[in-house]
Amino acid sequence: MLDDLYYDSVELLEQLIATPSVSRDETAAADLVEKFARKNMPGEVTRHNNNIIITAPGFDPARPTLLLNSHIDTVKPVEGWSRDPFTPETDQHGRLYGLGSNDAGGPLVSLIAAYRFLASYPQAYNLLLVASAEEEVSGKNGFESVLPLLPSITVAIVGEPTGMQPAVAEKGLMVLDCEAHGLAGHAARDEGVNAIYKAIKVIDRLRTLRFERVSETLGPVKISVTQINAGTQHNVVPDTCRFVVDVRSTDAYSNEETLEIIRRTAGDDITVTPRSTRLNPSGIDIDNPVVQRLILHGRTPFGSPTLSDQALMPFPSLKLGPGSSSRSHHADEFIYIDEIREAIELYVRVLHMLKI
Repeated sequence: MLDDLYYDSVELLEQLIATPSVSRDETAAADLVEKFARKNMPGEVTRHNNNIIITAPGFDPARPTLLLNSHIDTVKPVEGWSRDPFTPETDQHGRLYGLGSNDAGGPLVSLIAAYRFLASYPQAYNLLLVASAEEEVSGKNGFESVLPLLPSITVAIVGEPTGMQPAVAEKGLMVLDCEAHGLAGHAARDEGVNAIYKAIKVIDRLRTLRFERVSETLGPVKISVTQINAGTQHNVVPDTCRFVVDVRSTDAYSNEETLEIIRRTAGDDITVTPRSTRLNPSGIDIDNPVVQRLILHGRTPFGSPTLSDQALMPFPSLKLGPGSSSRSHHADEFIYIDEIREAIELYVRVLHMLKI
């Protein structure tokens, strides 16, 4: 059965590569996954926007629920591809090339295969799979829109390229729009209050800011000033200076707590406005049965600096999937087809007859 699942998975991945599915334009890929699910996956198949939800037979609200999730969308092709990003091609080394092959087509088809195996046998938990849209842009019509439709989730596995090592924590993200206020004046005279100088002082404080708590798996909160803009012309003292701060939060603080510390550090002369606080840091207890089974199978937990739909999950979750994060968003993206076979086998060994 595992051989058949593997061959089906590679074929489905090749079809997904050949079906452009850039974020917010995933309809054709969602159609493909939905059609495959209705033909091959036991249980109830529903669709919300371009998200496909499959619920295994025998759902019982009294039992715990395991969610499997990965995404169908991709980033736009970057410059530098030496081949057509939408033409699947396998070389003599077993590398399957194509946009989304690694992030996250390989993890998605591997989880679909694992679902098909697990749903064929009685399990001690309810089983769901969500193939989600708009992950690469954290879009409102992606996984977040599905959350109200889901039952209570006990634990989730998010399919992302981690080399099949469990990412037990993931950094969150906040983008902050900051504005320093001064007073305009003529640059030739000693007048006005230069907003750039105010901003520089705050930027330096943020550069040297150290948070008291440090995550065991993710390290310190990371703050980077990435954009700055001020002034109208050379001889006018600017009364406004705007800058953007990229914040990678950790499970040591909630996004709201991190934001409050940054605001106190910036002081009263700077307005700090988050574009969003919804992309939270996330993680799972190392003692969770899923993590413990992975450790028993020789896997090493780690903290991930990259963002996924895990940031939108208000329940315990971990990232686990074939492929390497270093190949994502690069020209000539690929996955080894043997990684897909290994992933299916590990998912099944860890999750079959699991008690959560």
